[in-house]
Amino acid sequence: MDTASSYDLAIIGGGINGCGIARDAAGRGWRVLLCDKADLGSGTSSASTKLIHGGLRYLEHGEFRLVREALQEREVLWAIAPHIIWPLRFVLPYHRRLRPAWLLRLGLLLYDHLGGRKHLPPTRTLNLRTDPAGVPLKPEFTRGFAYSDCWVEDSRLVMLNARDAADRGATIAPRTTCVSAERVDRRWAVTLHDETTNRHRVIQANALINASGPWVAQVAGSVIRANAPAAVRLVQGSHVVVRRLYDHDACYIFQNTDSRVFFLIPYQRDFTLIGTTDQDFTGDPAGVHATQADIAYLCHAASAYLRNPVTPDMVVWSYAGVRPLYDDGSTAPQQATRDYVLKLDAPPQAPALLSVIGGKITTYRRLAEASLALLRPHLPDVCGQTAGWTAHQPLPGGDFATDGFDQLVAAAATRFAFLPEPTLRRLLRAYGTRIDRLIGDATCQADLGPVFGADLTEAELRYLVTAEWARTAADVLWRRGKLGLRLSADQIAAVEDAMQRIVRETGVMA
Repeated sequence: MDTASSYDLAIIGGGINGCGIARDAAGRGWRVLLCDKADLGSGTSSASTKLIHGGLRYLEHGEFRLVREALQEREVLWAIAPHIIWPLRFVLPYHRRLRPAWLLRLGLLLYDHLGGRKHLPPTRTLNLRTDPAGVPLKPEFTRGFAYSDCWVEDSRLVMLNARDAADRGATIAPRTTCVSAERVDRRWAVTLHDETTNRHRVIQANALINASGPWVAQVAGSVIRANAPAAVRLVQGSHVVVRRLYDHDACYIFQNTDSRVFFLIPYQRDFTLIGTTDQDFTGDPAGVHATQADIAYLCHAASAYLRNPVTPDMVVWSYAGVRPLYDDGSTAPQQATRDYVLKLDAPPQAPALLSVIGGKITTYRRLAEASLALLRPHLPDVCGQTAGWTAHQPLPGGDFATDGFDQLVAAAATRFAFLPEPTLRRLLRAYGTRIDRLIGDATCQADLGPVFGADLTEAELRYLVTAEWARTAADVLWRRGKLGLRLSADQIAAVEDAMQRIVRETGVMA
């Protein structure tokens, strides 16, 4: 086996956990290969509620370690990716027929202090009769609380971890299925199938990670042919998007009568995101979608709080994902733990296998550190970054001050005066300081090529093809960005045609 096919670590799964581990491992100097049968982040990681948060409701279930770790990570992630992560204020109205006010105040007191908050604003009490946050609500909601968490562009977080891993030497192979993995002579022999070229190849690795999310048990059984790593509970979460429901920028967290909580969040300037649901899921996670019952549930739940009701005919887009949770025996899906579980299988004189179960997007970086700590005895000695480096090194495009986005916009407006400010802000939010690589030597709008709608240019498509593994219109419009909300069917078809042409012209693997 030549060295080009030999790795220290092979990772199955290109979601946030797999890409986070790949970045950390590559930075420490190990040779890493990551594969995913589809596009990066195309499963659970792009179907989240888009929050970096501690999980206020998890306190109710006694998950203090998870909440503490997640709260600590909020400001760490904000600092390393301030272009795609930023603070939000959440309004929690007091509902006199649900959780008592004293319990809400106690939970928020813990939330403020459990994770060592430094820069995010603290909780405060609101008079919803006079505060702008009360305007969209029914008049019966007169008191509430405001607290802080953060927004994240979830698909871009996946992409930036993969991009940084590749920049540090990792091999990133989307659209590449792991067909089999066998222990042979103290190493893993991993057979990969390229879904676009229809070719097989075999690589070797000292250790293997199964980070395939909802498919973790399936991969364990049919690909690795190992015992199931642990009981996995698949839970579906659905979301809907409607036209913007209110004028201010705060979010809402509402309690529902079934003990669940759900969010209303300003989305892509002109929309509102409502979610999520919690229900057990069976079947193929690739086919998950928001059902009519899910949509009706979310609309009904939101309407219980809002002056103007939300109805299913107002929904402009819906999406769903499957969370692969560790099955801790909880009765209700919303009570199942969101903590991650790592199962190491390392027989004597045999290469190690690590299975990743569960986890939150907020704690992906800590999950990566914990994974590599378990695998460290099974990996060779290398020279590279020390453990914990990912907490300090910015993700691609995030090398500017945490509170410096407006200054970044001002500086870019001088360099790229030909771009309208809304376009500039969107590009900076997506690419941060790497906007220079996208715009290149362009000195006018025409230099960026045709516009396909919603300020999406050919220059941006080329960047996404060459730097971020995009190959289809869906990759661009629904994962690396959400411009699909703004384009017509004809415009989307034009993007698809342009993508296929650019793939041919650039010579990247289709």
